[in-house]
Amino acid sequence: MKFIITSTGDNLQSKFDLRFGRAGWFCLYDSEAKTAEFIENDNKDAKGGAGTKAVEKVAELGATKVISGDFGPKAKTLLERLKIQMVLFSESKKSVQDIIDKVKN
Repeated sequence: MKFIITSTGDNLQSKFDLRFGRAGWFCLYDSEAKTAEFIENDNKDAKGGAGTKAVEKVAELGATKVISGDFGPKAKTLLERLKIQMVLFSESKKSVQDIIDKVKN
């Protein structure tokens, strides 16, 4: 299963980003291959529509789950329509690796 974790940086020690559409990076974790790939969020500074553009990127990457701290109403609607599960996580002090470890257990 592939899932996205919103991140402030481009490595496993980066802090978790509570923002979805405005996150700096997306960590695409493949739980079967046990690989992590970091993709920069090109729309983090968009004037509008950052959330829906982020959803489009998530779908393009083939993720079935997104872990973030918040989802805007338009992003929520689109994620639901695409049947991509949203997981809310509120611990901004955690690293991406911490979250991967938590998901694995």
